[in-house]
Amino acid sequence: MRRPIAALTLLAALAGCTPPPALSAADGRVQVVTTTGILADLVRHVGGDRVLVDSIVPDNADAHAYEPTLRDVRNVVYADLAFSNYLLLEAQNVIKTLDANLPDGVEQISLAEGATKYAAEIIPLVEDVSLDTVWLGLRVAGDGAQLGADRTSDVRLSATGISGPGRLTAYLTESFGNPDVFIGSGESDDTAVLPPDAHMHMSWAFTEPGVYRLDLRAQLEVGRPVPMGEQTVTFAVGVDPHTVPGMAGATVLRNGHTDITADIDSGEIYLLSDDGRLDPARTVIEVPAKALREVPAGPGMRFLGRPGTRVYQLPQAVLGRHVHGEIDPHLWQDVGNAQAYAELIRDSLIEADPAGAAEYRANTDRYLRELTELDDYVRDRIAAIPEPSRYLVTTHDAFGYLAKAYKIVVAGFVTPNPAVEPSLADRRRLTETLRHLRVRAVFLEPNLRARSSTLVEVARQEHVRVCDIYGDAFDDRVTSYVAMMRFNADSLHRCLT
Repeated sequence: MRRPIAALTLLAALAGCTPPPALSAADGRVQVVTTTGILADLVRHVGGDRVLVDSIVPDNADAHAYEPTLRDVRNVVYADLAFSNYLLLEAQNVIKTLDANLPDGVEQISLAEGATKYAAEIIPLVEDVSLDTVWLGLRVAGDGAQLGADRTSDVRLSATGISGPGRLTAYLTESFGNPDVFIGSGESDDTAVLPPDAHMHMSWAFTEPGVYRLDLRAQLEVGRPVPMGEQTVTFAVGVDPHTVPGMAGATVLRNGHTDITADIDSGEIYLLSDDGRLDPARTVIEVPAKALREVPAGPGMRFLGRPGTRVYQLPQAVLGRHVHGEIDPHLWQDVGNAQAYAELIRDSLIEADPAGAAEYRANTDRYLRELTELDDYVRDRIAAIPEPSRYLVTTHDAFGYLAKAYKIVVAGFVTPNPAVEPSLADRRRLTETLRHLRVRAVFLEPNLRARSSTLVEVARQEHVRVCDIYGDAFDDRVTSYVAMMRFNADSLHRCLT
């Protein structure tokens, strides 16, 4: 494979500054880079001795938030083939690092998207539409292909004006509880950045009752800025939404999932709700009196006011900077989907290295038999859990496929409203969930344990076991996909039986 001369020159100049890459132009095997360790393990089983594989996201790291290093860039430069999961599983910077540095002509395979041709089953993300106020996010619709956009492109949604009786703030709560303000920060550039065909959960806070108007502008970045339209979004905060001046007869949004949407195919901004597309000029978003919340103690939320101050809030419904698409990307939690991944990897390796076709087919056949045995094992272990005890309470929405394939109920997360630090009321609700369902154990991903202190504390208070379960990453204890799924099945059976 021919590598870019400029890139190799840069790598040589920096060779003394960083650890050597795992991949090499001097190695005679097929050089493969993956985004995650789980994908790397699948490739090793299919490729065998003919491939050398390394992943961008290391073990114990979070694929949703990982920041690539120079060593990762160097590995990508040497790759003959690349595999990502995609469906917006990986952090956008991981995808940009992969796509921007692959040599010309090297194919990048998105396994979650391509595996449907091999009978992989996909499910939509399960989003809690039972919230008693509007769940308001930001969305980019369309792919912008006619404008030269691809998955590395950015869409900037910027606030150009805010009016109302108090402060309007749009922010999200990071996975470890730190807020990140996008709108109303007082900075000159109140902007949220999303990739095409994605959406992001946000919290919206208002300090006083009344009517607020938010002016927005969208812009697509494809090597040049492409304007995508402007709009004004109207909020009725603690007041009758039918009395907003200039909005007689407007549609009132009171609950469900709605996104402020920048459509990069049509060049418009509109509201996309559960009932379809709405014109912001003829729509009022209601923030009712019941949305009043107290600002929690601690310095993190001081931008909303002093602790104990009451603000109106439309809550973020998923903890963390969780930009995603419409499909749950964690397909491998169903072993049948991992088999589809293996078949797509086999055919991709055969295309890149036809001389190894027989070996790739033999390796894959052997691995598919092992995965069939694994699928039976996981199903049998979970089926042996008494059905009244078959509840999964965890911190991360990575187990929808596990739940569907092996008939276990995902009963909840740390808090139904993780937009703020868990309050006493949140703790009470979690306590009631554990008590009412008689939950025997809660489950934490080892690499995400730091974000789960409330769940751990309440579980211990209720004398509920705290057990491990693996979602996105390996560690020193679990180093392969088969070991991960066996561990999860055993942990669920041991802790819930």
